[in-house]
Amino acid sequence: MNDHTQLSLPASRQGAPLLGGQLATRPRELLRATVGAALGLSLSVWLCQQVFGTAVATLLIGPVGASAILLFAVPSGALAQPWSILGGYLTSAVVATAVAQLGGHSLPMASLAVCLSLLAMFMLRCLHPPGGAVALCVVLAGPALQALGERAILPVMLNAISLLTLAVLYNNLTGVRYPKRAAPKIDLHRSGNSHTALRSGITGDDLDTALEGFGGFVDLTREDLGQLIERAESASLQRRAGAIRAADIMTREVHWISPEATVREGLDLLGAQRLRVLPVVDSEQRLVGIVTLVDLASVLDRGRFRLLRRRLGERAPISEVMTAQVTAVPAQAPITDLVPLLSERGLHALPVLEGETLVGLVTQTDLISALHRRLLNQRD
Repeated sequence: MNDHTQLSLPASRQGAPLLGGQLATRPRELLRATVGAALGLSLSVWLCQQVFGTAVATLLIGPVGASAILLFAVPSGALAQPWSILGGYLTSAVVATAVAQLGGHSLPMASLAVCLSLLAMFMLRCLHPPGGAVALCVVLAGPALQALGERAILPVMLNAISLLTLAVLYNNLTGVRYPKRAAPKIDLHRSGNSHTALRSGITGDDLDTALEGFGGFVDLTREDLGQLIERAESASLQRRAGAIRAADIMTREVHWISPEATVREGLDLLGAQRLRVLPVVDSEQRLVGIVTLVDLASVLDRGRFRLLRRRLGERAPISEVMTAQVTAVPAQAPITDLVPLLSERGLHALPVLEGETLVGLVTQTDLISALHRRLLNQRD
């Protein structure tokens, strides 16, 4: 979940029941959403005013304001996605225009237009609550909008497209991913690859059953629910593992090699110390790369003229074969950050840094030993 999650805080942190629960939103996110909604509403209404006049823009400002709150305050919600606003506005405008032309501009016809628009949005999977307001505005429109007739759809869609465009630009520029990307397949049962080292008996069918059990529309997708469970499991592991940091379990006596050393020297060091990985460190103890046994051995066994290549390869500097983009962790990184890196990404060791200086190395063995000690302590 992002900063703008719609879930309520625990009961101990909620306000009075009659006043509703507090939203788990940070003050910075509140300010970001407020400024974005104000800009989006102002610019969309201004553009509609320039094209269709002040009277038309004023008649349609209600649904635009409601949509601005969704698109900028809760952009991760299903009701705020691009197809929801575009499809919702278009569906409601078409339905309302047809109802007004057949039944006139009256309050009963406006109610009928809202009901039919809701049904159409459900069927087209583009539910957007402000679409109901769009239907009301079109049916109960003043002379300015009525004069457009069937072309009343144009200012409605101009508002939708301009507001959506601004939401995409503003949300992404302020650090909020919008629209929501398709999430990777959730595999909470862990029968295949997974993005976490935790294990759960929950399957995708279980998630579908849980969502259906609410008995109504839930602005939460199956993928969102799966990610929420994974994050809850991760938090649970961190709570049970305690405040174990990388610095607490790392190997401090690290064997390293300089970028100027040769491949032959690297192989000799790996063989003598029975290592699989060597950090590459410059003269100021800054980590500049990492090299593995596979990297060094592959240099000496490539293609034809193997003997000549072997002799030349042994003299090659480590800087030519090392991996410069190193996955490293800070000394204060919690153990829960190390688990997925060492268990799922296939890394054998993680360099530990203080600033840019190498201070240790966490291997798979170090991690397993730490978790084992923790389990023994909990059992005792």
